[in-house]
Amino acid sequence: MAELLDNLKQLVELDRSFGIEFQGKPAVLPGEGLGASAAGRTTPVSRPPSPVVPLPAANVAPAQPQAAPGSQRPAVPAASGLAAADLAAIASAVAGCRACGLCAQRTTTVPGEGAPAPEVVFIGEGPGADEDASGRPFVGAAGQLLDKMITAMGFARSEVFICNVVKCRPPGNRAPEPDEIAACQPFLEAQLGVLKPKVICLLGATPLKALLGLSGITRLHGQRQVWRGIPVIPTFHPAYLLRNAEAKKPAWEDLKAVLGVLGREPPRR
Repeated sequence: MAELLDNLKQLVELDRSFGIEFQGKPAVLPGEGLGASAAGRTTPVSRPPSPVVPLPAANVAPAQPQAAPGSQRPAVPAASGLAAADLAAIASAVAGCRACGLCAQRTTTVPGEGAPAPEVVFIGEGPGADEDASGRPFVGAAGQLLDKMITAMGFARSEVFICNVVKCRPPGNRAPEPDEIAACQPFLEAQLGVLKPKVICLLGATPLKALLGLSGITRLHGQRQVWRGIPVIPTFHPAYLLRNAEAKKPAWEDLKAVLGVLGREPPRR
């Protein structure tokens, strides 16, 4: 309980560092909505959300006979030119993948979700317990924080795409091993090829290493990189921000750098 209260307190503090005032509402689940705007502030004009691509996540029943891990990775589907269909096909291939040991303990695969033609793609490390149970990325405490960061940038969650380097939960939420990252890399690259974002935002050290081969998130955060012609801005993982309040302001500067790639500024508040 003490840890939960501490996380909630840090969520409120991070909101305020992003210029978002917390106002509680009855019967609203954590992470759903930001409340009314503070008096005297301008409320950003809301845009109709882009359609969210339904990406299926298949349950794996451990009791059923299965191929040994490492023996089976479905081929990445060829692009058809229809983004929503291609993303769904990739998600189906992910659901049948047993190319590494992570498949043995997963409940569901977590391919990612969001707009089929987003301006921004956020890439994290891997699913946690909440994500493994739901099949959706970033739905726990770190996900609630990421939602608020996205809103502070002037986007709805449905207008961006969110995914992870690996699509199955590493045991105990540990960092993925190199062979696990390598097994999932074709799926991630195929997703980016379909999405064609204008900018990629890497959340933490694992996607920085996986996508760019670079180490040192504390040194490289906010610095513009390039992956296959697409601008890339690394920043801290939301879970890190929950534990390290001093990183909140630098993280906001990183997000403003993402907006700068798009020629945007944060919404006026």
